[in-house]
Amino acid sequence: MPPLRHAMLGAGGVGGVMAAFLAHLGESVTLVVRPELAANYPSEIQLESPFGNFRVPVAHDKTVPPADILWITVKATQLDAALAAVPRPDIARVIVPLLNGIDHLATLRSKYGEHRVIPATIAGEMERVVPGHFVHSTPFLVLNVSSSGRNLLGNAMEGLQEMGLQCRFIDDEPTLMWSKMVFLAPIALATTAANLPIGGVRDDPHWRDEWQSCVREACAVATAEGAKVDPNAVIQRMGQVPAAMRSSMQKDVERGNAPELDGIAGPILRGGIRHGIRTPATERLAAMVEGRSGTRVTV
Repeated sequence: MPPLRHAMLGAGGVGGVMAAFLAHLGESVTLVVRPELAANYPSEIQLESPFGNFRVPVAHDKTVPPADILWITVKATQLDAALAAVPRPDIARVIVPLLNGIDHLATLRSKYGEHRVIPATIAGEMERVVPGHFVHSTPFLVLNVSSSGRNLLGNAMEGLQEMGLQCRFIDDEPTLMWSKMVFLAPIALATTAANLPIGGVRDDPHWRDEWQSCVREACAVATAEGAKVDPNAVIQRMGQVPAAMRSSMQKDVERGNAPELDGIAGPILRGGIRHGIRTPATERLAAMVEGRSGTRVTV
């Protein structure tokens, strides 16, 4: 079977790390980079990861080339602008978005069709050091994909699993998407509001209470949306996250970049209103992030 053609729309941490792993497996990968970087972008990209340190050749382009799989790996705040690099709706057989949040699925399905978009999530700490040099620093990297992508992505997922990633196909879309949200949102909001790493949030009684309350609110909304989630399991799982880990939202605020506040907190707050579920801890944390960043949530 010939290698699949992968296009990675977004050459930041997530896109670069995924591009490196897929290219290392022998897949054909093109990174879509900003026009001002294209002329001098390296022909090989470098990855540092607990699963291996290596350089691999990866093509790059200013627009999305014909592909079997278009991975969308930009931040939620950059999605609309990034889609200008997609020359036509049928440029790829399927689209696999790895954005934080949930609302982007409706946006992509309205543009590219219900059956072309395969929901997926990724969890781990990934950063771009400089263009072409990427670091995955957590001892875990979790890739969950809707079972609708099994036929096309099965071999690649198996190869990634063998490299050390945790890869699963999940049948239930609400559970797939909300399982990440109920874990990510409380961590992102609490670490950013407190300006502490995850260990600092866990160790401080006030911030620990706020974070755990946010977990329970997120799980209540997720359950109302049809997801199968367990708040106690989410809280227990956070105890296993490295203490020094900082959220990408926290890093964005520190760097003066717009955080993904609406994409991450918005689904919980809007879902709470829709289902009549109170979300006071999430509201407090989001308000603190708003105060630090000047970014607002639409409810």
